[in-house]
Amino acid sequence: MSKKIASPADLKAIRDKAKAEVDLRSGPKEIQITVHMGTCGIAAGARDIMSSLMDELGTANADNVTLRQSGCAGLCDREPMFTLTDKFGQTFRYGKLDRNKVHRIVQEHILTGNPVVDFLISR
Repeated sequence: MSKKIASPADLKAIRDKAKAEVDLRSGPKEIQITVHMGTCGIAAGARDIMSSLMDELGTANADNVTLRQSGCAGLCDREPMFTLTDKFGQTFRYGKLDRNKVHRIVQEHILTGNPVVDFLISR
């Protein structure tokens, strides 16, 4: 049986817990990755990209990364894709991704700071 919400503080605690779960990796981090998961992205494989990122970031112990999801970015022909924003506010959009490309981006861009130019859509 679930516990009743007795006060506004209880409701806030439930909200904060749910928000942390939705953010996947909570708190301000040096790198933000937004996986574009509109209908076109999901159809192209964005769920697999999100799963690959979670696996790769976990394996690499990359605790400096916030992983989020959003809707369509308007470049449906480049899906699946994600946008990476680094600690300097620079934005990198990677597209036409698969598990192997995600692995390489994590190893080269996220862990060593070298963007993978081969997979960039825009910068």
